[in-house]
Amino acid sequence: MKKTIMSLATVAGLSAALTTNVYAAESIEVDPGDTLWGLSQTHDVSVANLKDWNNLDSNLIYPGDQLKVVPATTNTRVDSNSNSYTVQSGDTLWAISQNTGASVSQIKGWNGLQSNTIYPGQTLALSGGVETKETNDVARELEVSATAYTANCAGCSGVTATGINLLENPDKKVIAVDPDVIPLGTEVYVDGYGYAVAGDVGSAVNGNKIDVFIPSRQEALNWGRKQVTVQILK
Repeated sequence: MKKTIMSLATVAGLSAALTTNVYAAESIEVDPGDTLWGLSQTHDVSVANLKDWNNLDSNLIYPGDQLKVVPATTNTRVDSNSNSYTVQSGDTLWAISQNTGASVSQIKGWNGLQSNTIYPGQTLALSGGVETKETNDVARELEVSATAYTANCAGCSGVTATGINLLENPDKKVIAVDPDVIPLGTEVYVDGYGYAVAGDVGSAVNGNKIDVFIPSRQEALNWGRKQVTVQILK
């Protein structure tokens, strides 16, 4: 894999916060056998990031293509005195790691992340422990099997069982639940996803299963199936 470095990153302190401004991008030349997934793992970004930064409509890439593997511009601010960070639109694990001095692998480990995909509104721990609600705010905890879904599908109305329009509110954190296990309207904290509301149901969501809403189809597929802890909040 040939690399062409065309970037200059500067870190500046501002009001007790760290800001990373990346003024250009690092690009690579695609080699035979390269895939977006493989490149995403090598460069600690998501497939969705690579497609967005390179204006790709599919996962197809070809030998000789030049691909950006960091965004052309980022403006990620992390409070240097905080042990957590709420993901903003456009953030990547790479940009957050540049702000904090922690590696992408460390951030993933602290937050139980299986991929490089993060979402606006998600709370990330920035030290050796996943941030959770204060104990006195947690009514109970459940271990569940979590899959992901998107509203962008043929025949989907985009409106949840509780009336939330996910097409109009793509950053809304919603999970589908079995109402006999987690009542609709319940506020929850899901490891690796963040604070959300139990706002939907699904024909395959029964017992200790949940379906987390993710606006991007590819990132929903990247989520896969995983065991997570759900905190039911008071």
